Amino acid sequence: MIRIGSGAGFAGDRLEPAGVLAERAGLAYLGLECLAERTIALAQLRKLKDPNDGYDPLLARRMELLLPVARRNGVRLLSNMGAANPVAGAAAVLAIAQRRGIPLKVAAVTGDDVLKLLEPNDRILETGGRVADYPWLVSANAYLGAEALLPALAAGADVILTGRVADPSLFLAPAMHAFGWDPHDWDRIAAGTVMGHLLECGGQVTGGYYADPGVKDVPRFAELGFPFAEIAADGRFTLGKPDDTGGVVNLMTVKEQLLYEVTDPRAYATPDVLADFTTVQIKQTGADRVAVAGATGRPRPQQLKVSIGYHAGWVGEGEISYGGPNAQARAQLAADTLRARLAAEFDALRIDLIGLSSLHGRPLHPVGEPYEIRVRIAGRAGIREKAERVGEEVEALWTNGPGGGGGARKSVREQIGVVSTLIERERVRPELHITEVRGEKATV
Repeated sequence: MIRIGSGAGFAGDRLEPAGVLAERAGLAYLGLECLAERTIALAQLRKLKDPNDGYDPLLARRMELLLPVARRNGVRLLSNMGAANPVAGAAAVLAIAQRRGIPLKVAAVTGDDVLKLLEPNDRILETGGRVADYPWLVSANAYLGAEALLPALAAGADVILTGRVADPSLFLAPAMHAFGWDPHDWDRIAAGTVMGHLLECGGQVTGGYYADPGVKDVPRFAELGFPFAEIAADGRFTLGKPDDTGGVVNLMTVKEQLLYEVTDPRAYATPDVLADFTTVQIKQTGADRVAVAGATGRPRPQQLKVSIGYHAGWVGEGEISYGGPNAQARAQLAADTLRARLAAEFDALRIDLIGLSSLHGRPLHPVGEPYEIRVRIAGRAGIREKAERVGEEVEALWTNGPGGGGGARKSVREQIGVVSTLIERERVRPELHITEVRGEKATV
């Protein structure tokens, strides 16, 4: 049996629960899943501006916290915080280790960047169009599987940084390494993939995104502990969380996370396997302990998914609030005014009345006049100067809009769009870069 913890479920996740896991949970491995489709495209933009950038902005803070405690407790760290530049991220980790006098072997796994391998006629999965339809590509990253991480684990790396790796694969790889699983033992690979899928979102399996006061209560919610899995060589595992932390691990939290982002539960596709979630059995075995078994799998896809980031223009945004009697009518007048002044200039324009119709497009349960409404407008343009018009018109409502407007704000940001394609597995070649710190010197 080995224990694998989940120290982060997305790039901006809390830092301290990972430290608690590394210190108190008896882990062998700690995975930190910090990369999303848009995240890596934004990282590529940073790398274009500075070739020494492109890794996760929170990498240094997380490693300052985790390196001493992980070293003290023999915990190995795996993370996709390398983002668009795992090699530079590894150098940043080594610099922390050298400064703090921590002996460390760091591995950077690359090869997921396939931008130069794309062909103009490659099909876009979401639209049926072609790659050539997107003239300004920012990034193209293939989803590597667990096998890409095995050489780094075999080399004894204390910290493994990757770019785009499938989320469950970060947690599957340690199990494959520890137990010597055959990559074609589809049922065991499926079991490890189910484990990884349950761990990949961190606090979501311990009560985060599950809590609903009075319906699904979560104790000590502000002190949510993150999960770990204790997995055996046959693929059976038990989910839990550190004692004396907030949150809950029960059948409902596990079921909700199991179904999260799953389009076909009979064929959950990863680079490692087609996993069948319909055969999975779960059982509550104690307080904050849920046993999971029964996953089955079929041979993995012959192609890898590729996440493509492209420049989608600039988004101008503005907001302003109206409160008190007749707030809804005044907010609607502000929205109508903005639409009249901007609709002809923008092909993509959205106006929401937050508090009334912003989530579902119309009020679903009218309960009388709302006391306060916030008007929000966003428009997309090809150039920044045009996008700035949106916020300027909102700001003009101070003196040219309905009475009682307040709290106006405006912003402009570059927008990155994301689409997908497929690439033959054989064309993608992962590479391993190892650097080691012993005392004050680093060796490659």
